[in-house]
Amino acid sequence: MAPRKKEEDIQQDKKLSVEEAFAEIEAKIQALDSDEISLEDSFKQYQKGMELLKYAHETIEEVEKKVQKIAEDGSLTDFE
Repeated sequence: MAPRKKEEDIQQDKKLSVEEAFAEIEAKIQALDSDEISLEDSFKQYQKGMELLKYAHETIEEVEKKVQKIAEDGSLTDFE
C-alpha cells in the first residue's frame, strides 16, 4: 500500500496557482513519456499528477462559485 500524502505536501499544493498546477501536470506527463522511467517512478508521477489535477479542478470550482455578474441595475450579485 502506498504511504499517505504528508500534510505538508498537501498544504504546498494548495499554494499553487492553477497555472502552476497545470505546468506541473505537464512535467509529469513528459516524465511518463520518457523511456528511462521505472515502473515505480511512473506510478508516483501518475499519482502526483492526478492529485494536482484534482486540486486544479477544485480550485476552478471555487472560483466559479465566487464569480459575480453585474445585474441589470448595476449591482453585483453572486454567480449561481
